[in-house]
Amino acid sequence: MTKQKRTLLLAAPRGFCAGVDRAIQIVERTLEKYGAPVYVRHEIVHNRYVVENLEKKGAVFVDELKDVPKGVPVIFSAHGVAKAVPKEAESRNMFFIDATCPLVSKVHREAERHEKDGHEIVLIGHKGHPEVIGTMGQLADGEISLIETVEDAEAFEPKKPGRNLAYLTQTTLSVDETRDIVSVLNRRFPSISAPKKEDICYATTNRQAAVKDLADECDGILVIGAPNSSNSMRLVEVGKKAGCKSAHMVQRATDIPWNALEACKTIGITAGASAPETLVEEVIDAFAERFEITVSEITTSEEQVTFKLPRVLEKKA
Repeated sequence: MTKQKRTLLLAAPRGFCAGVDRAIQIVERTLEKYGAPVYVRHEIVHNRYVVENLEKKGAVFVDELKDVPKGVPVIFSAHGVAKAVPKEAESRNMFFIDATCPLVSKVHREAERHEKDGHEIVLIGHKGHPEVIGTMGQLADGEISLIETVEDAEAFEPKKPGRNLAYLTQTTLSVDETRDIVSVLNRRFPSISAPKKEDICYATTNRQAAVKDLADECDGILVIGAPNSSNSMRLVEVGKKAGCKSAHMVQRATDIPWNALEACKTIGITAGASAPETLVEEVIDAFAERFEITVSEITTSEEQVTFKLPRVLEKKA
């Protein structure tokens, strides 16, 4: 029986960003240097495939430091942690390595600078996300106010009206939605201080731009990622808002919603910043089993960003 034809368009860039790549390397290099087990507080990145592969190598993922036995290394996830976490680790005499993405650390330093300058701080982000918890935890409770939506921005009232305002953002937000929220804040508080450099990271911005390009060419889009991955969820939303109504999140090829894609002849494929390329290949193979496929790539931008590993893990020449 002749297979039906399908065209697959791959977004570029897609998949791992420099911060995720660095975090995974930190776990792998710590295992090489110190041996298993190595403990990791929370998922190192939001992807079960990555986490399970690291578990096979000897990583143990825990919720809190109290779950870490004495004498073993512990790593903090790429999303960043509140200041109370390394303080607790120090009080327990733990050897810890911080895998926080440098672009998240930049937001942490901005929060400290604004506090030092006497600013009242607003954080645009999603309540409960590890990155938001970590950023708000850089300062004392109540020092940072969270805004999630345009409606929140319209309703926000400063705690101390005479104080200058400043805003920060989570690094993995929708670029368009954040722009709308910032527009409201600028209208209501014209003197509000903005980040010196955009807080939404390059990888989030580039992947959303790539999905917009895909949406112009496709009648279906698959985003390979995880439901607890903010940047992956935003890619689905961006795809739909860009005009591709059949945009779906899948964690693995086994999650592909074949019925929903039945009428789609051209399917765009991208991957969130914490999803490895091997999962993209897995999805392509699943299509190849069912259809006669043509695969091509749409390149929106090139990425050359890399981050250094912590000194303790650098290999000596």
